[in-house]
Amino acid sequence: MANRGPSYGLSREVQEKIEQKYDTELESRLVDWIVAQCGGNVEKPQPGRQNFQNWLMDGTILCRLINSLYPRGKEPITKIPETQMAFKQMEKISQFLQAAEAYGVITTDIFQTVDLWEGKDMAAVQRTLMSLGSVAVTKDDGHYRGNRDWFHRKSQGNRREFSEEQMRQGQNLIGLQMGSNRGASQAGMTGYGMHRQIM
Repeated sequence: MANRGPSYGLSREVQEKIEQKYDTELESRLVDWIVAQCGGNVEKPQPGRQNFQNWLMDGTILCRLINSLYPRGKEPITKIPETQMAFKQMEKISQFLQAAEAYGVITTDIFQTVDLWEGKDMAAVQRTLMSLGSVAVTKDDGHYRGNRDWFHRKSQGNRREFSEEQMRQGQNLIGLQMGSNRGASQAGMTGYGMHRQIM
């Protein structure tokens, strides 16, 4: 971890707001999913933000997680070295993030490496893992393991095809989004060019 002193003033207020977004119930659900997805030989961490960060920080579990969502032999991260060197661990986190984006997690849902490594924004790490789980449930390709109720299905396109006749009929309809002129009249209206008569 980075050796940083305490923050003061606005920096401290911002960091406290970021830390308030962390969800301990979501942490428990994510840990259960990661253990189920990666297999039985992954140990659960003790509850708490710091323990969750330490559990994921070396990048090994994240790499195993993303690899488990692919068929055997098509894993995006072929080599997951066990190492204690900081830059290698950060490199594994970066590989996970690239693989998650390639899997279908949108860029705005992906955390930065320092969010996990330095514990800057663990809520962002949770959002990325939630989004990854949602994409996995939505793909429904047989590689997701765990309770399907843990994640929401992402919406998918519902493309419709209309015939030429249906398109022509639609041009003659006035949708209610445009409003209605029912009950409207011009009674009492005067033209702009005409002067009003005084009685």
